[in-house]
Amino acid sequence: MEVSALAFDVFGTVVDWHSSVAAEVGEAAVRNGLPLADGAAEEFAGEWRRRYGPSMDRVRSGEIDWTALDDLHRASLVGVARQFSLEGLGEAELDRLNLAWHRLRPWPDAVEGLGRLRRRHVLCTLSNGNVALLVDLARFGGLPFDCILSAELCHAYKPDPRTYRMVPALLRRRPEQVMMVAAHAVDLRAAAAEGLRTAHVHRPLEWGDAGGEERPPDDAFDVVAADFLDLAAKLEAAAG
Repeated sequence: MEVSALAFDVFGTVVDWHSSVAAEVGEAAVRNGLPLADGAAEEFAGEWRRRYGPSMDRVRSGEIDWTALDDLHRASLVGVARQFSLEGLGEAELDRLNLAWHRLRPWPDAVEGLGRLRRRHVLCTLSNGNVALLVDLARFGGLPFDCILSAELCHAYKPDPRTYRMVPALLRRRPEQVMMVAAHAVDLRAAAAEGLRTAHVHRPLEWGDAGGEERPPDDAFDVVAADFLDLAAKLEAAAG
C-alpha cells in the first residue's frame, strides 16, 4: 500500500468519550448539590451520545442550516439534563459541562501510537467535531496531529462523501495514498467508497460496560488492528 497520510476519526477511536463525559457529569452534579443514582452519570453520557446522530441528521436533511457540533451538543444537553432530573444546572453550568467534549481523555495507547505512526505518515483528524473542539482535544491530550481537518471545513457531516474527498484534496495526495482510521465500520465503508484505504481499530470499551463495535474479520478492511501500536506495527511490516 502506498499510504503516506492517515486520517483519524476521533470520538471513540482516539479518545474515550464515555468515561470522560461521565466523570464530568458526576463532578457537575456534586458541584451543584444535585443527587445522581449509581451509574446515572454513565447513563447520562450514553444518552447524550445517542442524540449525536439524530442531531446531525437535522443538518444533513436540510431541516436546519449548518450547525457546529458544539452547538448541537449544547442543544441536546438541555433535554438530557431534564431526563436525568438535573434541571438545577444553570446556563453557565451547562455551558461548562458542554465543554467536556473538549477534554476527552485519549485511550492509553493513543499518544504513543500516534507518535510512532507519525514517523512515516502525515497525521490528521477527520472528525465531525468542529475545529475549535478538535484543537482543544489535541492540546488537552497531547495528540501529535500534523493538522486538524473537520467536517466544519466543508459544512457536511460524515459519512457525506465530501468529507472524505476533502482529505486527499487538501493534503495533495491521491485517495489511495490516504488511510482512514476508525473504530466504526460505517465510517470506513464510506471512506472506501471514495477510494481511501481503511484501517479498523478495535475499541471494545467505547460505550463502557455496554461495549463497543465488534472487531471485524481481518479481511473486512485493509488493516484490522487491536490498537494504534498494533496498527503501527502492521503498517511498518507492510512497508518493509
